[in-house]
Amino acid sequence: MRLAYLTPVYPKGSHTFIRRELVALEARGHEILRVTIRSPEGLVDPADLEEAGRTYRCLEQPASAYLAAAASALRRHPARPFAVLRHALALSRASERGVLRHLAYVAEALLLDALFRERGIEHVHVHFGTNAAKVALLVRELGGPPFSVAVHGPDEFDSVRGHALAEWIRGAAFTAGVSHYTAAQLRRWAPPGDWDRIRVVRCAVDERSFAAAPLPEAGPFLSVARFSAQKGLPLLVEALHRLIARGIDARLVLAGDGELRGELERRCAALGLGARVQFTGWVAEARVRELLAQARCFVLPSFAEGLPVSIMEAMAAGRPVIASAIAGIPELVRPGETGWLVPAGDVDALAGAMEEAARASADALRAMGRAGAARVRAQHALADQVDRLEALLQASASRARA
Repeated sequence: MRLAYLTPVYPKGSHTFIRRELVALEARGHEILRVTIRSPEGLVDPADLEEAGRTYRCLEQPASAYLAAAASALRRHPARPFAVLRHALALSRASERGVLRHLAYVAEALLLDALFRERGIEHVHVHFGTNAAKVALLVRELGGPPFSVAVHGPDEFDSVRGHALAEWIRGAAFTAGVSHYTAAQLRRWAPPGDWDRIRVVRCAVDERSFAAAPLPEAGPFLSVARFSAQKGLPLLVEALHRLIARGIDARLVLAGDGELRGELERRCAALGLGARVQFTGWVAEARVRELLAQARCFVLPSFAEGLPVSIMEAMAAGRPVIASAIAGIPELVRPGETGWLVPAGDVDALAGAMEEAARASADALRAMGRAGAARVRAQHALADQVDRLEALLQASASRARA
């Protein structure tokens, strides 16, 4: 098949699972055009830097390309672009993003419709049901290829009507939730007649992630995340402070970056944790594997989630996980079996789980790690999930050819 992958931003340090998925599809003989709406920033992984050079960036195209695409659409079907414009304006009324942003979506749809025709694209697969999903819907209404959307959450569910979930679910060949929880949330906002086109296709980890290192005797807690409010990291810093006050020699590595970094650094300084907390910034995949090998336990105290890939990678590496009992996380993390689940926002419960992990025997933690790796292999193996996605994509392309 000739496919296009469309995302709001690609590549991105926290979205390596997209790269894994499309590279696996390419290895099966499919041609994939990478398309991003916005240009990526702050890339550090060599594989991401290589991907960036292969990706078509909508907002970097000259005005002449947009004008040529609009002229071509008007020549081909004079009424259709105006119908799409009217639809976009109607969508803007339910969205906090306003009219100007939706006019930009129309321009991007015209540009991509021309691009997809030129490249012979048979199907467009969108990651994240936000602005890129709306653009794919408008491309389809211009007469472009069928599309599908992989929904991760929680962003899509923060503004269901603003992101027009029901609209693009109705227009998509299929919608893939990354967990049963995500698929259930999609069904909340779609008519029952559309439910049979909502499937579960999980994010995946590749075989390299299963190279579990021996558990260190005195390794730190590790969190790999975007430093945003939804990840709950200020509570993790507070929980670490409580552990140390109880006489536990605990350390924490925070791998990632984002808008809350300054706040986290100030909080660590105020609590006297400067020597106990390491900030790495964004790191490449290989470095994440090294950090997991050095860690005793992985922690992610999120307030809102889909199903974090960082948890999958930690469990694949044989590390127990402490995480919030929200969204799709309980589908993977089992209390007492693969780690600990705590109520979101409960710093007492978080500190308690971290204390249990710190005091647990190496044998108990290793047993959790083995159980976690087995669970990830059963649910998130790359080949299995690509099999599932490939079958859905081929069915869509076959229907379009018929």
